[in-house]
Amino acid sequence: MSLRGISLAAVCALALIGLSAPAQATAPAGQAVDLAGTTYQVQPHGRAGLKSIHPAAPARAGRVPKNVLTVRSAASEGVVSPNPKVYVVFWGSQWSADPAGAAPALQDFFTGLHGSADTWGAVLTQYCEGVAKGTANCGASGIHISHPASSILAGVWFDNTAPAPATSTQAQIAAEAARAAAHFGNTTQAPNLDAQYVIASATGTHPDGFPNSGFCAWHDFTASTSGNLAYTNLPYLPDLGAGGCTTISNPTLLDGYFSTETHEYAEVVTDFWPSIGWNGSGGEIGDECQQLDARLTLSTGTFDVQGIWSNTANRCVTSG
Repeated sequence: MSLRGISLAAVCALALIGLSAPAQATAPAGQAVDLAGTTYQVQPHGRAGLKSIHPAAPARAGRVPKNVLTVRSAASEGVVSPNPKVYVVFWGSQWSADPAGAAPALQDFFTGLHGSADTWGAVLTQYCEGVAKGTANCGASGIHISHPASSILAGVWFDNTAPAPATSTQAQIAAEAARAAAHFGNTTQAPNLDAQYVIASATGTHPDGFPNSGFCAWHDFTASTSGNLAYTNLPYLPDLGAGGCTTISNPTLLDGYFSTETHEYAEVVTDFWPSIGWNGSGGEIGDECQQLDARLTLSTGTFDVQGIWSNTANRCVTSG
């Protein structure tokens, strides 16, 4: 589950269902050394949007995510990402092996996620920031998430000069996000108000204890010298085999990969710096909907997308 999309009333800790890994465990400030030996000062906030390898039971009546996002500023939390930009980092020299073809497929997905074909992402445009706390439907008010007219893939980096840690810590993953921001030239808070960094780990690695920790992926933000950075810890989910991290019928090795990344992407966009902007027992926008998957056909291929919560429809949906 991620801490993605929750009831919009008050700020509180989010309960995770069916996971052995802790939710919103706050990591202390500290240093992390990247693959080149550079030390980064990072302060991860917590693990949000923890999607379970074995999805929880369907959402119960009364656990309804509601938008409560607050006014956007460089210093505030509880913001959305009005103009999403995705930077993908394939972390470590271990990416010389990619038995499932995850790297090209992930690039294809983000390249194609825009325009009229992206009916799944259209659900996100109902959410906004800059409205009163407790607002469930933004209407024409606030700053809405825009539906991209062109590719949201802003950059790809194979950081393969050395192996990534076999079992990386949360701080090391945060440091890789900080290193990525520097690599892409996003060295101030301004560009990082819409940038999200997907830290994709290679086959055979165990980022933050995956898979024994029970999660498919999670998202977070970290303080850094480039400002607050939104990032996702995306393990090599094909290592679980077909059917892991998805409920879709006749799954392929990559279906769980995209079900999970769509869960995390939607939660990052709607809860950019978790968990101030959402609250409730159900988690974020994807957490209520882990039992719903569908296939989305884009110009770049067909992908498994997880259901996400729609305040407008008052239910989990895969198109808007």
